[in-house]
Formats: sequence, C-alpha cells, structure tokens
Amino acid sequence: MEAHVKRDRMSHPSRRPSFALVSCLVAAIAVSAGVTTKAVAASKKVITAVMHSDLRVIDPVFTPAYITRDHGYMVYDTLLGTDAKFQVRPQMAEWTVSDDRLTYTFTLRDGLKWHDGTPVTAEDCVASLRRWSRNDSMGQKLMEAAASLEATDARTITLKLKEPYGLVLESIGKPSSYVPFMMPKRLAETPANAQISEQIGSGPFKFVKAEFQPGVKAVYEKNTDYVPRQEPPSWTAGGKVVKVDRVEWISMPDAQTAVNALQSGDIDFMEFPPLDLEPLLSANPDLTMNVLNKFGYQTLGRMNFLFPPFDNVKIRRAAFLAMNQKDVLDALVGNSKYYTICGAVFGCGTPLEADIGSETLVKGNGMEQAKKLLAEAGYDGTPVVILAPGDAITLKAQPVIAAQLLRAAGFKVDLQTTDWQTVVTRRASQKPPKEGGWNMFFTNSVIADSGNPIGSTFVGARGQKSPFGWPDDPKMEELRDAFAKATKPEDQKRIAAEIQKEIYDQVIYVPLGQWFMPSAWRKSISGVLEGQAVPVFWNVDKSE
Repeated sequence: MEAHVKRDRMSHPSRRPSFALVSCLVAAIAVSAGVTTKAVAASKKVITAVMHSDLRVIDPVFTPAYITRDHGYMVYDTLLGTDAKFQVRPQMAEWTVSDDRLTYTFTLRDGLKWHDGTPVTAEDCVASLRRWSRNDSMGQKLMEAAASLEATDARTITLKLKEPYGLVLESIGKPSSYVPFMMPKRLAETPANAQISEQIGSGPFKFVKAEFQPGVKAVYEKNTDYVPRQEPPSWTAGGKVVKVDRVEWISMPDAQTAVNALQSGDIDFMEFPPLDLEPLLSANPDLTMNVLNKFGYQTLGRMNFLFPPFDNVKIRRAAFLAMNQKDVLDALVGNSKYYTICGAVFGCGTPLEADIGSETLVKGNGMEQAKKLLAEAGYDGTPVVILAPGDAITLKAQPVIAAQLLRAAGFKVDLQTTDWQTVVTRRASQKPPKEGGWNMFFTNSVIADSGNPIGSTFVGARGQKSPFGWPDDPKMEELRDAFAKATKPEDQKRIAAEIQKEIYDQVIYVPLGQWFMPSAWRKSISGVLEGQAVPVFWNVDKSE
C-alpha cells in the first residue's frame, strides 16, 4: 500500500479533496462538459462512467490503446467474436471452410446496417480487414498467407490461402488490440497511419459527435436499429443487447475525486479505482467491486530501436538488466494480492508459459551486470527520453520506477510527463528524441494480447512494419512463421520458448509482471460482463 501512495505523491502531487470540494468539482465538470441535464436524466437511462484514461484518439485502427479499443466496441462490430472458452464464434458473419482448408467463406447475417442507415456490404468488410491488417501483427501474417480476399457478392467474403494457415479465425475474431472492427468502405480506405474522419459503425451504440470533447467527455446513445445475436453474451461473442439509452464517459484525472463521486452517486462506474482504497470501497454497501479480467494484464516497457542509445543491443541489454519486476509492481499495484512476478513473455498460467531468460527480471539481481555492460558498450551519456503519462492511474508508476533504476545503472534520463493520450500520439512519431520523439514508453497488455507470438502486439520485429519502437530482427520473424505453421501443441511450446529467448536477448520489449485490477460500480448497475476486452456496456442495466 505504501508504495502505491508514494507513487501517487511522486507522479501526481495533490491533496485529497473534501467531499464538498468533490461535489463542486463534479458540478463543474457537469457544466463544462454538458453532462446530462435533469430533464434528460428523468426521461432516459444513463450510465456515467470514469474510464482508465480520457479519450482523445478515436480511430481503433490508428492506435492499439485500450481506451480507443473500448470506444471501438461501443461504435463498431466484428465479423467474429471470442467467448469465455477462448472459442471463436460468429458475430456479424457465419463461416464455412473448404475440405482442403484453403478457402474460408464468410456470409454476413441479416439486419446489418451502418449508423447512417446504409446496409453493411461485403466490400465494406474486405476494405476494413485490409486496413486493420496493415497495423495488426496477426493481420499482417494472415494477409501474407492469403492468396486473395474478395467480396464475391454483397453478403459474401471469400478468403483464399496460399497454403493451410492455422490462425485464420483466431485472427479475425481476436478480442483485443488491434481489433478488426468493421467500418464503411469509404472510411476503411483511409490509410492506416491516418485517422478516419467519421465515427460510423454498425455496433450497439452510436457515437454522439456533437457532445464529444476530447479528454473531457464522450457520449454514446443506443443504436435502436441494431439487431443483436440470439446467443447469451460471452466476452466479445453473443448477443450485444443494449439496456440503457446513453453511456457517458466523463474524465476525472484525479482518482480521489472520481472515487468520491462514485460513493456519492454522481457517477455509476469506475474502471480502475486506486487499490489503496479497495478496503473502503469494498465495505460500502452501495458498491460492487470485482475483477472483470480474470487473466490480468502484463505491464511492459518498449524501447525505440531507431535512435541512440537503444539502437545498440548492448545498451538495450544493460537497461534490461537494470529492471526488476517487484519494484515496478509494488509501485503500480502495491497489494501483492493483485500482482504476480512473472518472467513468462506470454503470461503465467498460459499454455506457453516459460521462464527462460527472465532471471534478473524476477529476482532483481541484474544491476551490477547492467553497470558493467553499460561501461563495455561505451555509453556516451545520451539522455534516455522516457514518456511518462501523469493522468493514467495504471501507467503513472512504471516510468518513474524505470527512471530510478536506469539512473542507478548509470544512464542519464529525461523523464517527460504528459497525459496518456499525448503519449499515444507521440509514440507513433519517428522523429529523433531531441525533436519530439522518444526512447522508451510503457503500456499494459491484456493477456489475450500477449498470449501468443503472432497476436502479441510487441513481439513482431519487422522494422517499419512493427508497432512503435520498430525493431528489425529477421530471426524473430522466422520463428514467428514457424509458430504460425506449427500444428502440434508441443511444437508451438518449443518454438515459443525460442521466441522468448530472442525477445530477451535482443530486448524486443521488457515484460514487467502480471497484475489484476478490480472495477467498482453502484449497486444500481447490473449485468456487467467479465472478459478479456472489458469493460463493455451492452447487457448492462440501471435501476432507479
């Protein structure tokens, strides 16, 4: 607990406001953001939520940020979904597979319309899949295996493969970033490195553009034309039945303000309340507190391979050896009940769990090796620019602790504090650190995104085709290709262990442990779903 408190004081100094002050702040937010008026509230069911971050970037193919993914699930739908048994299920489309496993045929179900009233077509979906595949690692591999992807009629999508490929459905049905959301062809033709101009989907909610204030408020209204599937909801599969009229995401950067607003009933849902307040919230009879993602998150650091000092593998290794998971997790979480020291790149408790290469991370005994290697590498004092989001409770601690550890190893560190959405935008920049670029940033990945070498966002090492950091490692790509083609679990596990070794040897990224975070909501809220891409707001109801 103490580490968590210290983390807050270091990275976001503030005094805890009185309840009166909180009320004033909530009222001020309501006035400035145009929060639901009493007249609207009286006539509609409205859920007000404080998410883990404010929303600024609203194109879910432009960034894998989870707040943008969460926005995507409100507005867009997917061809396939993944249920609680990790099984891929039909969502917008049913599918058949040819006997030779080379042709997959997807047929759109009835009743699919875009929010502007036009019908969803197979051409829209083909364009959406192509745009998604340019940024997503599983999408890239899928398109490399594809001989063709075409709309063979208005409702039919035909994917033909060069050779059998074992991850077709898992790729199109993946539950988390980057999610292959469907959008109209005119939007899907936007380059993947540019943001779309409209928010027109076919999902269960409509985005209210007129009320959107980036970083302050986002509003979603029930899509009354949406036709849900008949199956019960399960993770991202099944019936997405909307039971409220509006969902409003309100930004409250001060966590204590949001907690007090939750207790007073000014908001209904808080995605990530501070863990040091868990006993207080759990004891409140008006609140429910539960971990929605039972598989947890992996927190991780990513270096920029394009510029000094991390263009040198020896210096990357020195930084890696300086890191240790316990310091990071104590600061991030504090309560050991909610974290696991885990050296497995693909997550502890998963079929691909391994400990190869992780000793210094899990034991914290690499500092002397780090100092020695840094000296051998001829480090010249080039500052390490670390991006530090001060507004996201789940991302405030990691850069602060990493900066301390790197300095102890002999690095010069420039810790630059901004908000998370600025980090999301800035990490896409390939400018030198002196010109607004960066050397290192931190993020979190649900185990659904980290659990295999093809789907994991930061495992790919294809240079400019890789996500932020842009590592270029042909050996890694050969191993990933071998994994994708492997059909036996024992072969997959062996190859995954080789991939883990390469990740640690080349420092493709730095896993910093596995952790779990409960959400909290008013007892008037019911039907909150568990899953790997949570929270979602279909199936959720609100009583008076």
